[in-house]
Amino acid sequence: MKIALVGNQNSGKTTLFNLLTGMNAKIGNWPGVTIEKKVGIIKETENEIVDLPGIYSLSPYSIEEELSRKFIFEEKPDVIVNIIDSTSLERSLYLTTQLLEMDCKVIIALNMVDLLEKKGFYVDENRLEKILGAKVIKISALKGTGVNYLINEINIYSKNKKQYIFDAKLEQEIQEIENNLKNSTNKRFVAVKMLENDMELEELIATERYDFIERTKKSVILPGKEFIMVDENVSASDKIDKILLNKWLAIPIFIIIMFLVYYLSVGVVGKFTVSLNEKIINLLGSTTNTVLNNIGIANWLNSLIVDGIISGVGSVLSFIPQLIILFTCISILETTGYMSRIALLLDRIFRKIGLSGKSLIPFIIGTGCSVPGIMGTRIIENQNEREMTAILTPFIPCSAKLPIITVFSSYFFKQNSGLIAVSLYFLAIIIIILSALVMKKLIYTNINNTYISELPEYKIPNIKYVFRDVFDKVVAFIKRAGSIILVCSIIIWFLLSFSLKLEYGVNIEDSILASIGKIIAWIFYPMLGINSWEVTVSTIQGLIAKEQVISSMSVIMGFSEKTGLNEYFTPLSAYSFMVFNLFSAPCFGAIGAMQKELGSVKKTIRVVCFQITFAWCFATLIKQLGINLILISGMILGLIKIFKITKNSNQKTKKECRGCPYCKDCEQRELAQIKD
Repeated sequence: MKIALVGNQNSGKTTLFNLLTGMNAKIGNWPGVTIEKKVGIIKETENEIVDLPGIYSLSPYSIEEELSRKFIFEEKPDVIVNIIDSTSLERSLYLTTQLLEMDCKVIIALNMVDLLEKKGFYVDENRLEKILGAKVIKISALKGTGVNYLINEINIYSKNKKQYIFDAKLEQEIQEIENNLKNSTNKRFVAVKMLENDMELEELIATERYDFIERTKKSVILPGKEFIMVDENVSASDKIDKILLNKWLAIPIFIIIMFLVYYLSVGVVGKFTVSLNEKIINLLGSTTNTVLNNIGIANWLNSLIVDGIISGVGSVLSFIPQLIILFTCISILETTGYMSRIALLLDRIFRKIGLSGKSLIPFIIGTGCSVPGIMGTRIIENQNEREMTAILTPFIPCSAKLPIITVFSSYFFKQNSGLIAVSLYFLAIIIIILSALVMKKLIYTNINNTYISELPEYKIPNIKYVFRDVFDKVVAFIKRAGSIILVCSIIIWFLLSFSLKLEYGVNIEDSILASIGKIIAWIFYPMLGINSWEVTVSTIQGLIAKEQVISSMSVIMGFSEKTGLNEYFTPLSAYSFMVFNLFSAPCFGAIGAMQKELGSVKKTIRVVCFQITFAWCFATLIKQLGINLILISGMILGLIKIFKITKNSNQKTKKECRGCPYCKDCEQRELAQIKD
């Protein structure tokens, strides 16, 4: 049996899907588009359930709505589970009235009834069931109540009773069209859609749907036994929003929250775990080396395992504690409903630069990984805005860039590592705004965007959901480290261990990697201040995976005699290096995602060239300005010191004579005194 899960955004659809499938779902993309779909098997059954994108109607005003309608028509699910937010019945029922026009069985899952009851109301599900002609089941996806009852109802074969929601004249016209449709399924839905081609009838149909919804709401939502009349417009969420969305406080609060997120994940946790994990990796490497030597394993294989695999992969996996903290903080902000507020808050700013509040969603997703962040731009209807967002999303610090930020900020800036990490995050926001402004003026000149969003009520985060969300992201990171990073580390080990003549055990300066790196090391001289082939080849590998920058540096340092990053960088060049890796072209996976969204290989190449060029110029500017500031500061301090010395010298010459025996003035003074 095939089941479709349909509902509005923020209705608890994802939580219900996880409960029905036991949180065991396959993730994929819809054919031809990059919108994510989830397919799973309902636990203890063999029924397949597909989680359709969150939509508000079956009218094809967006890609999500088009996909959902296409799935229902072409895949013909046996059952549609329509999840409804009980606290926003009027919003949810518009989609329900359209679903009930389909020929398949529809089950209404009435979610968040507990939240409605806290407000002093309850839903009469029996009356609602009679009005809609479909089974209505009260559930709480957050608490897991009513879910087993819903699963049992799915397996019961039944059909919906046809309900007529329009006036008699309109219903008669719909019936006439249905009778003329031959060999067609979903006749009522098709008939209504045909009438909606007339603008006047489309408005009439929409009006009658809303009238029906309003009558239904008044009929089924009743005051509870302990109901006390309160102002419905002033809820707990409204009271919180008066502070968090305050005209003057909203942006400072957002800055403080994001500062705490990065300061906690990179600063507090980063300082503690970086050195600890480094000791663990070194201990693991030395122990493995001893064991392998004792069993007489070949030197090259020993080096591959210790210097290649353990050093390379281990250096990346050591950042898992920071990622867990970062992912947890972001997941909590999303599940509470705060991120939806930020999207609305920044919409006014974003619209001035050619974007909208919807662009913030890919940016937020991009903090985990740029690939799904770029794919998430599909929710943006305007083509130009979608392309701009896809180009700018890789500028957000993702989990792959976090190891670079953590290592360099902790190593060179010690107690201020958290502040450095936060500065890069807000620097990314500033660059995104400036870049969007330039692109709007020069390239995407014709953008007319709007952003409409209904703010969900604030909710206490579901611990299970947050845990699962963080777990999935961390597992994805580990898989990445266990595949791409592992392969790259082995390749780096090979290029470091052999010369161009394929001689093993050569000096690192005579290795294949050094020979290649020395040819192009000059490119990064203005940015670093030194010709370092080690840093150059590590940076280039960032195109494969940004984590590989740290992994590669770790493997190279294992072969070389250099003991620390301070032999390659100064604090200033370390900061410019972090800036370059933040804004340069993303990994190949993200570039591939950009190509799908931009729809052109040539356009993608131009974007990648722009990102690399901008990153190099900006990082070089920081380095050179920093050097000039240091030189100017040194000159000023030198002049101040010279001035002080000169001033002190002049003061000494002006002092009155104390009558030493070698001064002629004193002798004359003494003679004058004797004469007197």
